[in-house]
Amino acid sequence: MRGLSARERAASITAVAGLAAVGVLVAGCSTGGTGSRDEGAARSDEVASTAPATSPPAAADVESGAAPAAERVDPIALLKADPKIGERTKADLKPCTANAYPVDTSYGNLTNSTAPDVVVNVMTCGDAVGIGTYVYREENNRYTNVFMAEDAAVYGTIDRGDLIVTKQVYAKGDPVAYPSGEDVITYRWSGNRFTQHDWVHNDYSKAVGDGGIDGTEPSPSEPAN
Repeated sequence: MRGLSARERAASITAVAGLAAVGVLVAGCSTGGTGSRDEGAARSDEVASTAPATSPPAAADVESGAAPAAERVDPIALLKADPKIGERTKADLKPCTANAYPVDTSYGNLTNSTAPDVVVNVMTCGDAVGIGTYVYREENNRYTNVFMAEDAAVYGTIDRGDLIVTKQVYAKGDPVAYPSGEDVITYRWSGNRFTQHDWVHNDYSKAVGDGGIDGTEPSPSEPAN
């Protein structure tokens, strides 16, 4: 995530304090590494009013390759007004400092709507551990939740029109800072819902970096003669 290697990414999003906070914020969610996700038909739950939707790009912009401007939304207002999100999760969604919430927001074309879709990732304050990914689609000047995944160490991104959800996977006995691997799941919009298009599982090596199986540093190699 954010240009780091798989090992660095895993270490950065799976610290002990972060996972402790996850237990408070998403109590009751799955802990088996697959997470919970909404792959069914998009509900008609209307989340929050938005600013006027961005108009489709003019022909001149399309020909020149210019990207349409994304109308910014308030991600906290979307989350707080979302009927799919539990009240306990909403109550625990608080700023880390002043008015700075642990939320990343991305805009892009996922559902072929006339306005950019919005992907909101909620994280823990101290360690930026992803704990929830939500996708909102603009319909009649209101945003509707069309996808959600709530689990420890989950993060969603937009990649060339696809929704990419990455989840860290833990085997029994894994140190909390070193998961055994990750699932990378690709979703595509089909009709009125997201469907799983691709799945990749990556196993992490236990013999490199600081992730030795016994939790100790690997021994240095003998110099070559």
